[in-house]
This record gives sequence, C-alpha cells and structure tokens, in this order.
Amino acid sequence: MLLLAALFLIWFGTLDYRHLVKPDEGRYAEIPREMVASGNWLTPRLNDLKYFEKPALQYWATAAAYDLFGEHHWTSRLWTALTGFLGIAITYVAGRRLWGATAGLYAAAVLASSLLYVLIGHINTLDMGVTFFMGLSMAGFLLAQRPGANADENKWWMHVVWAGLAFSVLSKGLIGLVLPGAVLVLYTLIQRDWALWKRLHMVSGLALFLLISAPWFIAVSIANPEFFHFFFIHEHFERFLTKVHHRYQPWWAFIPILLLGILPWITVMFDALARAWNGDSPKPNPLPSPLPPAGEGEAVSLRDIHSKAFRPQRFLLIWSVFIFLFFSISSSKLPSYILPIFPALALLIGVRLTKISVPALFWMMMPIAVLAGIAFLLSPFVVTFASEEVPVELYREYAVWLTAAAAIWLIGSMVGLYLLRRERVTAGIIAFALSGLILAQVALSGHESLSPSNSAWRIAQQIQPYLKPGAPFYSVGMYEQTLPFYIKRTVTLVAFQDEMEFGLQQEPGKWLPTFDDFEREWRKPGYALAIIEPPTYQRFKTSGLPMQIIAQDTRRVVVIKP
Repeated sequence: MLLLAALFLIWFGTLDYRHLVKPDEGRYAEIPREMVASGNWLTPRLNDLKYFEKPALQYWATAAAYDLFGEHHWTSRLWTALTGFLGIAITYVAGRRLWGATAGLYAAAVLASSLLYVLIGHINTLDMGVTFFMGLSMAGFLLAQRPGANADENKWWMHVVWAGLAFSVLSKGLIGLVLPGAVLVLYTLIQRDWALWKRLHMVSGLALFLLISAPWFIAVSIANPEFFHFFFIHEHFERFLTKVHHRYQPWWAFIPILLLGILPWITVMFDALARAWNGDSPKPNPLPSPLPPAGEGEAVSLRDIHSKAFRPQRFLLIWSVFIFLFFSISSSKLPSYILPIFPALALLIGVRLTKISVPALFWMMMPIAVLAGIAFLLSPFVVTFASEEVPVELYREYAVWLTAAAAIWLIGSMVGLYLLRRERVTAGIIAFALSGLILAQVALSGHESLSPSNSAWRIAQQIQPYLKPGAPFYSVGMYEQTLPFYIKRTVTLVAFQDEMEFGLQQEPGKWLPTFDDFEREWRKPGYALAIIEPPTYQRFKTSGLPMQIIAQDTRRVVVIKP
C-alpha cells in the first residue's frame, strides 16, 4: 500500500506542471475543447474542421474531464495518465494470478519505471489509451486461458477481452482488433492448439464488441458520409502501406527506441526474451477424456499433452515480437507506436526476476549503473541541440534538470546494487524501479524549460488583451497546435493545410488558399489579428502590408492591423 501511494503521488503529481507542447498535446487538448464549446460530441473537429484521423473515445474522456473539473493542463492529460496507471495495475493482477504475488509486483515495477512508458503516460497522445485497452485484452486472455481456469473464469475474462478490444478500436482504430487477432492466429498456428478457439466465446463476445464499438462508427458515418473512406481506407491501409504521412523511417528505427524505452531493464529484457519460448508454465489442464487404453487408437504422449497446454510466456513473446515487427515494416513510424508491447515485456521480465539468481541479477544490473553514470556526465552537452528557434539559454536550464535526473538515476542504481549484494532482492528491484520512474518524471518536467519555443502559452498571454469577439484571427502559412486551446477560439488558416487538408476539402470556405488572398482580406477595413512565422512576416513587411507587432518569439510573430 505504501508503494501504491508513492506511485500514485509521483505518477499524477506532475500533470499540471508543464504547458502543452506541440503538436500532439495541443491537438488532443483542443479537439475535446471544441466538443465542449460546440456541444457536438459526435463529429470531432480540429480548428472547427472535421477531423477523422482517430476515433472519439479519448476526446470524450477529456471533454468529460473539462466539464467536471475545467480546462487545465492536468485535465487535458488526465486520460493518458489514468490509463497508464491502470495499465500498471492490470499488469500486477495478471502477473500475480499467473506466477504469484512477487512476479506481479516485479512486473508492475518494471512497467511503472520503463522510460518510454512513463514518458508517454504523461504526454497527451492517444497511444497510452490504446495500449491500456490492448493490455487489458492481453491480460484477460492470459487469465481466461490459463491452465486451471474454470468455465466461469474463462467466460468472465473472455468477455473482458472482447470489451477491451472494443475500447481499443474506439481509442485508435482497427489496430486495436487486428494486432491482437493476428497474435492469436500466430499462437494457434505455432502451438497447433485449435481447441483454444472453442474457449473464445465468439458469439456473445462479438455481440459485446459490436455493442460497444459500433454505435459511434455508425452514427458518425450517417452524419458524415465521407467518414468511412477517409477513416478506414486512408487512415489505416494508406498509412501502413505508403508514406502519405511523411513519417518514414528505416526498418530498424524502433530498435534504439526499444532499447532506450525499456531502461532500466534492458539487460534483464534480453535474458527474459531468450528464455520466454521455453519458459515455465502452470500445470496443464486435465484431459477432457481419459487416455485410450493401450493398443486402442493413436498413442498420446505426455509431451503431446503438455504441448497443448496454454503457454502464457510463449504468447507474450509472440505478442511482443509480432507487434514490434508489424510497426517496423510499416511506412509510418512514431516512437510511441510500439508502446503496446511494454505490458507484455514487463510481465516477461517480472516472472524472470523471480527466477534469476541474485549474483546473476547483480551483474545484469551493473551496466545500468554505468549507463546512469554516462548519462550524468553527458547531460550538460544537451546544449549542443540549441538552434535559432530553441536558444541555448533554454537548453542550459534544461541541462540542469537532466543532470539532476541522471544523478537520481545513478544514486538509485547504486542503492539497488548495494541491496542486491546484500541479497535484499525485492528492495533492490524497487530501488531500480523508483529511480527509473523519477528519472523519467524529472527529465520530462524539465522539458518545461523549452516551452517558450515549444508551447504557445506565453505568447497567448501577451495577445489576450487584443482578442475581440468576432474579430478574424489568421494563421498564415502555419498552424500553432497549442494556440487555440489557450485563446479559447479557432483561427482561419492561410496557405496551410497539413493534417487539416481533408477537413478543408469538406468545407473550403473556412480558409484562404494563398498569401494573395490573405493580403486582399487584410487590406479590407476592420480589425483583425494574424500569427505568422518570422520569415513570412518579413516578406509581408517588405511588400508594404500594414502590420503592428503585438507579440513575438523565436518561432512566431503576432500582428494586428495598425
């Protein structure tokens, strides 16, 4: 309970500290804000334009948080943090039921301290939500099919699986169903366990799945006939098969992300993966019918019997490897895409930690302390990433945070090694986990140092006195994702489409396609504002367009008509 309380405070305590960072945090805070402002919770809109790239579940959850608690940084991130926290809880439950309380504790500690999982759990994106519901389905499946599960347990947990799949689809689309389904097919092909499909409760499960997931897709398609093609064809097949979203990276791009993201458990991960295929599993279920007497029918060996028993570790290994490879061959890549493998990896690492010898674990974790020391020495050099848009002064402040984070990581690692040397295994593992969790939280909190360049909060405060109801506000050649949330209104795009291209095709009257169109509108009588990138502002200034600067920073210039 003490560990749970500490985790709760550390996990949720920093949600309101940082300003929103572009692009994802601004986008996924603004869409729910517009839902609340318009009262239309059916059709998602970004900058008052139809936005069908993702389903609506997280938008609804965040909009509900706004309704209940107000529009704040912490309410915009609440769904992400809450699903991340619950993901740790379900990992504990699954590990405990499958391999015992110690394995459950270790698996939860691993997940709660893995660098990528902690970071994504505190950034407003959609990936943590789908990771939680896919993880819920995965855990439910393990518990439903585990040897020893009775009929009632199998039925209950399989319906948890189907519900989790439905909410996964409502979180981020078809991958919430396709990826777990593909893993199941691979597992049954490898294990030749066709009887497994008889325990899926397909009829009632599919009914529950459709009852949860289908209503919104049907309703939004009726209200917006163009939704079906864009969402299911463009956003799924074209995203995976083409470079339409300009997120192409080489096939190996996720390897370094995984190695860094699983810190501080990278060494144990390799050991756990190597042993997962033949890992121990619970005793197999009793045979449904007695063995045929000698001489009658085909002989059944004990090896055949055991091979048909459900193998949780093998399933988790297939889950991790397949999803990792799936996104590796995709033509669209973002670091957070591989997050759904982390609960599976945490369970594999957790059960391995219960079996590894103390001396072996000590030497496995020794490189982590070395890495922490290297991070401490290198953290001041983050200033080399400075640029005209993000000045060196901001990076110097960030370097202080990173140095402190690395120092905490190093101290925690040394304490963990000391406890392992004294054979206090659980305390040592908790020390490594706690230092990893705090490392991620401090490093992420320190990123606020860069917010003058990465967030529109400060510039929004400067322009608040100049905002007038009904006055046009043009966003020229750019779209600052975090600005509409802070000024509580949308803007008119000028010569810029990006992800709003589809919405503009549906409602072309809501933008100005060219700079010439903007100049004509700007020269008309009446008050107006505009936000422009510095080079574009210089172009307009050179052409003699009348503009008065009211706010500016390294990335943006905000002007009014003089």
